[in-house]
Amino acid sequence: MTNTWLKSAVFYEIYPNSFMDSNGDGYGDFKGMTSKLDYIKSLGCNAIWLNPHYDSPFKDGGYDVRDYFKVSSRFGTEADFDEFLATAHAKGIKVILDLVPGHTSEENADFLRSAESTPNEMYDRFIWTDDPWSCPQGFKNNSGRFDRHGSSIVNFFCTQPALNYGFNRVDEPSWQHSYKSEAAFKTREWLKSVMRFWLDRGADGFRVDMADSLVKNDGEQSEKPATSEIWRDIRAMLDSEYPDAVLVSEWANPQAIRAGFHADFMLNHHANPYSKLARMQDEKGEGISYFDANGKGDAQAFVKSFTDWFEQTKNDGYIAHITCNHDTPRLAPRYSQEQLRLIYATLFTLPCVPFIYYGDEIGMKYVKDMPSVECGFNRTGSRTPMQWSMEKNAGFSTSDKPFLPVVNDKQINVQAQEKDKKSLLNFMRALLAFRKTRKEFISTDLEFVHAKGEEPLVYKRGGLTVVVNPLNVKQVAPVKVAPKAKAIFAVGKEAKPSKEGISVPPLSFTVFE
Repeated sequence: MTNTWLKSAVFYEIYPNSFMDSNGDGYGDFKGMTSKLDYIKSLGCNAIWLNPHYDSPFKDGGYDVRDYFKVSSRFGTEADFDEFLATAHAKGIKVILDLVPGHTSEENADFLRSAESTPNEMYDRFIWTDDPWSCPQGFKNNSGRFDRHGSSIVNFFCTQPALNYGFNRVDEPSWQHSYKSEAAFKTREWLKSVMRFWLDRGADGFRVDMADSLVKNDGEQSEKPATSEIWRDIRAMLDSEYPDAVLVSEWANPQAIRAGFHADFMLNHHANPYSKLARMQDEKGEGISYFDANGKGDAQAFVKSFTDWFEQTKNDGYIAHITCNHDTPRLAPRYSQEQLRLIYATLFTLPCVPFIYYGDEIGMKYVKDMPSVECGFNRTGSRTPMQWSMEKNAGFSTSDKPFLPVVNDKQINVQAQEKDKKSLLNFMRALLAFRKTRKEFISTDLEFVHAKGEEPLVYKRGGLTVVVNPLNVKQVAPVKVAPKAKAIFAVGKEAKPSKEGISVPPLSFTVFE
């Protein structure tokens, strides 16, 4: 590991549209973010992950980049962005930016050049077939929208043409380039130029969108040898030129660390450890994860999959644990604020780099069946404006029409929870402050002591023992601790040593020293 700060970082994710509107136009902006940096620091966060801030037509919430070297005027001026970055740094807060390496907007100038009928210097910057009538199997494509004789391959939505990093297995030599081709190499060097531009401007690194999507025909997610080769080359550039910069991947597989990333998100993919811990559902939509209080979860299943992931990555990188993110339904209202305390405490005392999604610290709720905005679709309900107070638009904006409807709630807002010593907000502050005082929580020491069905989960971090009971009934963990073991942090009532092991109150979390 070349950088020195990531192991003790606690990130706060900001979705720019939704965080704080300073000028009353209904959208969040850089000045609004800057005004709330003291609040972010007060949580115990010392780093920010900023979702896309680039110039964009916003046909996918900013993940369709029109100009990689320009900020979106929606969020303010270039000077506003620089002020945000400088102010964050002055307060001891790092900022990583969202990097979208696999595709651009269809309005991107380089793509429009590549779409012309006559070959030019951008002809091979994107992936095009050589036949506008064909639909190549295994790929999404657009045809008949531009004069070029061919179809453009897209990565996600139809507005997001795929950049050409080449193919590992070339099936159609007439239009598929090898990932070792000159065209693919030029795309890689272009990506480095984007990264250098923002790092030179003061950014502290990147969260990389769809990090495993670069090279096509590149095998399974857990392999991706050619894509991994590209990222290792980029990591070498960072180690040489920007040794303190970090790369965090949206890959959700231990392969990401082997590919050169400093950290990788454990996302809500079906049956992965995070899903088994807090998000898994059956075919009827009923919760069957460990923290569902119906007792249908399985601690052992979580521990087995988490241990496998952790053992593969612990010596070379970090697991990034999220409370939620802009693509994922919030945990509330599925879980009560009492349960959220247990989940947050467990997530952040396991080996990880914590990521808090804006509003999760106050228990903001996922809003079901919200009409899609900017192709958010079912993700839109996790992107509603931040709830600051009971003022107009929950203190987010003075606009008569914010870009998304605002939820006004007497209890779920920062102003109300600041005044309540027992609020979820103040719990999060206490949890992060406690975590910061114990070096055990940023170590690689981890031993799962007890994990069976819905019984209490018990694990050790160095000399600390953690015990969690997700059920609404008292349980006993058959684990011996010293009779005079000291509880140094608790959620709910403290667990107590007993003759049978540890007596664990309902819905509780205790750390023993």
